[in-house]
Amino acid sequence: MRQPSVNSAAAWRAVSVGLVLAVGAVACGPEDNDAKGSAGDSTPHKGGTLTVLNSNPQQDFDPARLYTSGGGNVPSLVFRTLTTRNRENGEAGAEVVPDLATDTGRPNKDATVWTYTLKKGLKYEDGTAITSADIKYGIERSFAPELSGGAPYLRDWLVGAADYQGPYKDKGGLDAIETPDDRTIVFHLNKPEGEFPYLATQTQFTPVPKAKDTGTKYEEHPISSGPYKVVKNENDGEHLVLERNTHWSAATDAERKAYPDKVDVRSGLDSSVINQRLSASQGADSTAVTTDTNLGPAELAKVTGDKELAARVGTGHFGYTNYIAFNPTVKPFNNVKVRQAISYAIDRSSVVNAAGGSSLAEAATTFLPNQKSFGYEPYDLFPAGDSGNAAKAKELLKEAGYANGLTITLTHSNAKDFETSPEIATAIQDALKKAGITVKLQGLEDNDYSDKIHNVKTEPGFFLAHWGADWPSGGPFLAPIFDGRQIVKDGANFNTGLLNDKSVNAEIDAINKLTDLDAAAKRWGALDKKIGEQALTVPLFHPVYKRLVGKDIRNVVISDWTGVLDISQVAVK
Repeated sequence: MRQPSVNSAAAWRAVSVGLVLAVGAVACGPEDNDAKGSAGDSTPHKGGTLTVLNSNPQQDFDPARLYTSGGGNVPSLVFRTLTTRNRENGEAGAEVVPDLATDTGRPNKDATVWTYTLKKGLKYEDGTAITSADIKYGIERSFAPELSGGAPYLRDWLVGAADYQGPYKDKGGLDAIETPDDRTIVFHLNKPEGEFPYLATQTQFTPVPKAKDTGTKYEEHPISSGPYKVVKNENDGEHLVLERNTHWSAATDAERKAYPDKVDVRSGLDSSVINQRLSASQGADSTAVTTDTNLGPAELAKVTGDKELAARVGTGHFGYTNYIAFNPTVKPFNNVKVRQAISYAIDRSSVVNAAGGSSLAEAATTFLPNQKSFGYEPYDLFPAGDSGNAAKAKELLKEAGYANGLTITLTHSNAKDFETSPEIATAIQDALKKAGITVKLQGLEDNDYSDKIHNVKTEPGFFLAHWGADWPSGGPFLAPIFDGRQIVKDGANFNTGLLNDKSVNAEIDAINKLTDLDAAAKRWGALDKKIGEQALTVPLFHPVYKRLVGKDIRNVVISDWTGVLDISQVAVK
């Protein structure tokens, strides 16, 4: 997983399609997502045990330490938040909806103060009432250094929170969060933030009763506010067992179905083993799913040829873009015509093939993912067709003073992730050769690659990159990459083009003031096109997630918020 930074809004899954994600890029309807089991009765029923087979352990199972969007997947079974994602297929699932709160928040005129009211009758697993003070305390403990790991926004957004060290060191708490009564909580922000309802889906907004807080040991048995409680947590999340929270009431929770009686999460498994077990669906594996393991190209080819298996593949799309990044302070990329020439020369069909084929990757010409919630506005400023426009590229190179072509170096990761890996780099190398551009490849081990491209002092001129959104909006997608005020000179920097355009910065601020998220989305789409004219990136493709489910799994729901099966909707009978 990527390392969160105060200036980073990459999704917590922005390192590899293979490891990614509890959470792909065009809006897709239920017909695209509806994987079906093979048994005759498709009606979901209560009861049974759901098995989850994962590669990565569910480490840091503490709401303060989790970096999630929409409440997470497995975490969302235990932790409820003020708001959450709409648990529906496709585009409808990219909406934010109330969870513990009665609505998605009530802003003041300039969106610097947000007020929430809790629903009546909310209870923890021990039957005690959930209060607004518990949510305030849950947020405050997320500032404690020993519980770090969550999203950075609260430290940036809340008044006076920049240097707060959490309730263990500072008993006074955060004045920016007020709780005038047990059901009301008010947030005071440094600046207008129309997307605060999205932020309120993060697990830091989970209520934590102060009397039950055990600090760093809280993850072993966090107090449930959701439909399930933790009864076993072995080897730091490698084996989790969840059972019903009898004090959870469906009357207060319109989002979680909570069909199974028990959820058994087993991690540390090889991805090929997970897919083999799901494919065979023997014993407990017939009622198993995965929240982090995709089908690779070879596996997908086998599955596609088997009608029964193909019916058990869920398809998902998440806000995520793989792209070429330019550093315009490095020659010859300081010349916009060189950047444009490369944009024209790209053969997206070969790049898509290198990423696993059209079933696993969709060609991109916009930086924003092509989903409505992001404000996607279709454009292709440097039309290369499917196979590149070498003639136009050569023309621009000549205008830039490189009539005889040029030689450049492309930096990429050696990780076999089908994103920033050698396969993608080689496809780019082959395409640019047709335009008279010789590309030398510099492959680095994954950690070295990440360190190099995210350091202003070492950032190369031409490299592969990717970005995923913390929630389905243009804000956390465009701002970290193109807001000049987010350039980090002495830490992890994600503004790869080092863009500091006052008009871009001002438009980001203006959109952030909007509480009408549909109106904001249109503005994000227009800004994406405006930035695209500077050719600081070459969008390549959006990943598509394909995952198997066991033969007796029912009610597969995959939203455009996460791109993967929503575990809170699954039934096993």
